[in-house]
Amino acid sequence: LTAAPIAWDGIAVVVYSANPTKEVTTQQVAAIFSGKVTRWAELSGQGTVIQLIDRPRNQNIRQSFEEVLGIVEQIPKATKVVHSDQIAMSTVAGNVSAVTYTSLAIALDAVKYGVDVNVLMIDQVEAAKETVRNGRYKLRRPVLLLFRKEPPAVVDAFVAFALSEEGRAIVDEMFVAYRP
Repeated sequence: LTAAPIAWDGIAVVVYSANPTKEVTTQQVAAIFSGKVTRWAELSGQGTVIQLIDRPRNQNIRQSFEEVLGIVEQIPKATKVVHSDQIAMSTVAGNVSAVTYTSLAIALDAVKYGVDVNVLMIDQVEAAKETVRNGRYKLRRPVLLLFRKEPPAVVDAFVAFALSEEGRAIVDEMFVAYRP
């Protein structure tokens, strides 16, 4: 297969809004999700045990998250697994111990519409479309169009559309449109 990048998807680290932890480093996120840090007190938070909310092994968001953090196959096997961004967000909302990761657009919309969650700042960089676009926010994954090596002309036309101003406007509704 051949891949054409059309967007970036930021990966937000999300906690309940009452959690006093507001900022972490990439290394701390890796330590949290690999089970090396188990209490919020180790991160200047409250003394409760950290409750990880993970995603299924076959979801691209989990694979990208683990790869960026360098913790492939290190998330504890006993960690609670949920299947969607929405369930991950609702599981964290109201639970001061919980932490999860979701697609950035979903997390930012949840905050915007009053869901009781916060998106953590990572390495002193705010999780935002612009910081994902310019690469300062490191937790991100490419959104790719996949096609056969010798695609029909319609595939080339679709890729060209996806990278056009009109196509990027559509992609930008959910992701951060790729600008070659």
